[in-house]
Amino acid sequence: MRPLSKNFQNSFRNSFEKSFEVLIWRFRLVSILPVVMSLLGSVGCFILGTAEELKAFSGMLKSLDHSSSTKLIGTMIGGIDYYVIGIALLIFGYGIYELVISDIDPRDESIPERRRNLLSITSLESLKQKLSNVIVVALIVSAFKTMISFKISSMLELLQFCGGVTLLAVSAWLIGRSHSD
Repeated sequence: MRPLSKNFQNSFRNSFEKSFEVLIWRFRLVSILPVVMSLLGSVGCFILGTAEELKAFSGMLKSLDHSSSTKLIGTMIGGIDYYVIGIALLIFGYGIYELVISDIDPRDESIPERRRNLLSITSLESLKQKLSNVIVVALIVSAFKTMISFKISSMLELLQFCGGVTLLAVSAWLIGRSHSD
């Protein structure tokens, strides 16, 4: 029995390697599931946010009493919180699609260059940065919602409130600073 020729072995290995790489390349399409789910979640958050905003607006029209204004403002901020989370889900879906599956082509058509790169995600690091900025903004909005109804009855609570406001200001400053780098 003759051993297989070197050319045959190399061609078999190259053929197998090429087939396997095609399979791996196609397997990336499984990431369409988190993309679709995050986009659907984004739409859901936008719907919930709109419902909160309409609820607050309806409450304003029904009651012109200033005693309930803090609660109404909290409801409005809750709607904004849903919108920010929806934006985070949108960025996540957009980023995963661009990183793993394909560039989004329609954004390149007849859009000024400045707007074309609005969410341009070129690496996992840039996706993480964009998401972390949005998540910090969502946390700031949530903290603001809680702080609106915070009742201060002692000096310690006042110091805690001031500390919370300071932390929010520092986090907003850090976000702004990360954009200038």
